[in-house]
Amino acid sequence: MKKVKNILLIITGGIAAYKSLELIRRLKDQGINVTCILTKSGSEFVTPLSVASLSGNHVYSDLFNLTDENKMGHIQLSREADLILVAPATTNTISKMAYGSCDDLASTVLMATNKQVFVVPAMNVRMWHNPATQRNIKILIEDGVKFIGPEKGDMACGEYGLGRMSETEEIINSIIEYDVSLLNQPLKNLTALITAGPTKEQIDPVRFISNESSGKQGYAIAQNLFDMGAKTTLITGPTNIPLPDGPSILKINTAEEMLEASEKILPVDIAVCAAAVSDYRVSDKKKSKIKKVGENISLELSENPDILKRISNRNSNRPKLVVGFAAETENLKNNAATKLLTKGCDWILANDVSSGKVFGNDENQITFISKNKTEKWDKMSKNDVAKKLSINISEYFSS
Repeated sequence: MKKVKNILLIITGGIAAYKSLELIRRLKDQGINVTCILTKSGSEFVTPLSVASLSGNHVYSDLFNLTDENKMGHIQLSREADLILVAPATTNTISKMAYGSCDDLASTVLMATNKQVFVVPAMNVRMWHNPATQRNIKILIEDGVKFIGPEKGDMACGEYGLGRMSETEEIINSIIEYDVSLLNQPLKNLTALITAGPTKEQIDPVRFISNESSGKQGYAIAQNLFDMGAKTTLITGPTNIPLPDGPSILKINTAEEMLEASEKILPVDIAVCAAAVSDYRVSDKKKSKIKKVGENISLELSENPDILKRISNRNSNRPKLVVGFAAETENLKNNAATKLLTKGCDWILANDVSSGKVFGNDENQITFISKNKTEKWDKMSKNDVAKKLSINISEYFSS
């Protein structure tokens, strides 16, 4: 993992701009070099002298400053940092970014950069929830911009709600965790389909068959493939966790809906079937609630379609790489190796769920199985599993 060493910090106008001074100090404590752009409105809240004193670097502000352009032009500013951090980011700044406005140094640099941009919003709660702001945020997320926050709390204006700039600690952690090598985006010319979460098969209007899959592993895979440049679609069953930023999202309930959605997305280069699909559905779903009548009842179950097998064995539009998951309670390697053959996929990621501590947990331990390789991975976070898998996928397509 390549760490961030150089940051271009853009400070825009808002009362939260004073927090940027502490942010600079803390970034420097991490050994990160910080160069700053201070917008005209930002200088109403903090001074160029204070920013320069803390960063130890020249502060840039004017697009048409002859000295600054000779020393380091806006194109060079946009290239030399490992990433660009906009903190605080006002409603106006977010709007300009979304629509490509270039009327000052900050917005011109943001348009000219080829690096990852992180945005830390800070604004009034009504501004944050305004439909125009939410549209702009959606545009930026689709463009690959990453957001940190905002948080809920008391506003300088006296109101309360979502819109407070994230605390310095959270911003620092997000920056430290960012892997600069992702900037190369080795999967940028590929497409990916990810299935995640449980499926839900209705028995009657109030009861259903499902499982305890949280969707965390599939969501992490979708996020990491997207971050590495793949045009990614996530098909997800019902979950209670935040959706990843960037991938296209299709929400489904049943196994049949997941299969239909998956086949509509094809062709893709990569398919990762991480969803915990219900093996069976009720043959005769009741239209009204089944009443308790003091005696046992029987439910007839029908087998659901095998999505992994259907995708793996297509005669046309088969993905170049198909990855499945095997949640096993016994004979992990043998059962997973058998699944690899019977499903016809290229790789299987097997995990032992006999302890009941995998579903909903933040960690996972994987045994990677292909036709010519079996490898037990260390226990790690689900995000690290996703990152390791994404790197393997990158190596597969570059070989």
